Amino acid sequence: MKNLFTIGEIAKLHNVTMKTLRYYDEIGLLEPIQIDENNGYRYYSTEQFEQLNTIQYLKKLGFSLKEIKSHLDHRDIDGFLALLEKQKKLTEQKINELEQVNRRFQNRMNDITLAQEITELEVVKIKEIKERKVVRLVEKIHSEPELEVSLRQLENLANMNSSIFIGGVGLTVDINDLNNQTFTKYNSIFILTEEEDIEGPLVTTFQKGTYASIYYRGDHNHSFQYYKILLDYIKKHDLQIIGDAIERTIIDHYISKNKEDYLTEIQIQVTS
Repeated sequence: MKNLFTIGEIAKLHNVTMKTLRYYDEIGLLEPIQIDENNGYRYYSTEQFEQLNTIQYLKKLGFSLKEIKSHLDHRDIDGFLALLEKQKKLTEQKINELEQVNRRFQNRMNDITLAQEITELEVVKIKEIKERKVVRLVEKIHSEPELEVSLRQLENLANMNSSIFIGGVGLTVDINDLNNQTFTKYNSIFILTEEEDIEGPLVTTFQKGTYASIYYRGDHNHSFQYYKILLDYIKKHDLQIIGDAIERTIIDHYISKNKEDYLTEIQIQVTS
């Protein structure tokens, strides 16, 4: 059986491209055992099969070509164990990140499913709500464009990305504006966060307590009349407002093009 293989044969046997093999040769990671002086053809031997297998194996584990070359050059067992330990920690970190993303997807699915089951609309309900951790940017917002700009600012300042907060964005109305029945502007934008270890100057909480709540079909542009309903209810039942209003559109045009699916909730913390 022959013991010399062309670069094309090696590429086919090991399911790797010739371009990759040429690059390995260029950086000294896997050099051909022989090069024909007449035509420049590269040839590899069966003794190099295991070396190429090792390179592919370590690549799949996540090692860089520089780390792989260093290992193959030195073949040091302690150094190799250290590399494996390093990669193991990185893998565990990735697993943790993927588990967090998976929880966010599940929570968002639960959020939308529960929203679809809500039948009592435009009716004020009193709710006991637990403490919620949020990342909040206090800033005056008067329009949809300002909302989008503020959200990007909040995302950047908090070092977050959209996969973290999809569906978890909301706005607040200042308690003083509520008392003055002014609903034309918001005083902050926030992101609900499910990460227990998140820290930073923008991280805060919405207090646990009693909230007057109302759901309606529509988005932020339709909120005015529902603030009126909430405030009328609060006044009628001799309740006192003790916090900013929290407004969150749970289903909007990014989720459904059917406006009948839209759902927004407004909550105002109260006490008797």
